[in-house]
Amino acid sequence: MPGILYAIPTPLGGPAAGALPAPALATVRTLRHFVVENAKSARAFLKETGMPCAIQELDVSVLESDISNHIKKLQKNISIGLLSEAGCPAIADPGAALVAAAHAAGIRVVPLVGPSSIVLALMASGLEGQRFAFCGYLPREPDARARKLRDLESRSRRERETQVFIETPYRNDAMLGALLAACAPGTLLCVASDLTLPTEQVATRTIAAWRGTGHAVGKRPTVFLLLSGS
Repeated sequence: MPGILYAIPTPLGGPAAGALPAPALATVRTLRHFVVENAKSARAFLKETGMPCAIQELDVSVLESDISNHIKKLQKNISIGLLSEAGCPAIADPGAALVAAAHAAGIRVVPLVGPSSIVLALMASGLEGQRFAFCGYLPREPDARARKLRDLESRSRRERETQVFIETPYRNDAMLGALLAACAPGTLLCVASDLTLPTEQVATRTIAAWRGTGHAVGKRPTVFLLLSGS
């Protein structure tokens, strides 16, 4: 029998085992093999989970471009925990390749409950929650980014669908500026920053209202959500 690949959400703002509910933590504590995006932060998180063994005894492997070695372990009845740097593995995250390979090899994949910045931002936004699309990262080149924003706004208007996307923190303010320049005054924009942290901020306003705030997001983990007016 092959092992199980567990997709383990991690805290959005640094190590904090309390981000996972007790049943998920109990499962994590049974594992001894992990595939991670960043070994240092993964070990810090695992230390806080109360592992019943020394952290040095764990097999913590960085996710490789060649994932065959990870699949071979799973095929040898070794269960593995997949950890991203923050949030849910395989969502805007390179771990998706390992999950896909596990399915192709007939290996069971089990997602554990934990924080997702995308879902938390949607919950707090007040925007359309029955129809939404996660668009990942948008183009970084200004003209291409502006075209993409107009396309998303048009799609949102046509489908009455919230568009959700993220940006590298140091480009947050450029993204906000592009949104204010490209979108219609009546379009709703939610900016959700530092989710689950003491500095958390979630604000939903029309583009027209945002233009009058002089607001700067800064270099903070942020989710942007857009819903076009009718």
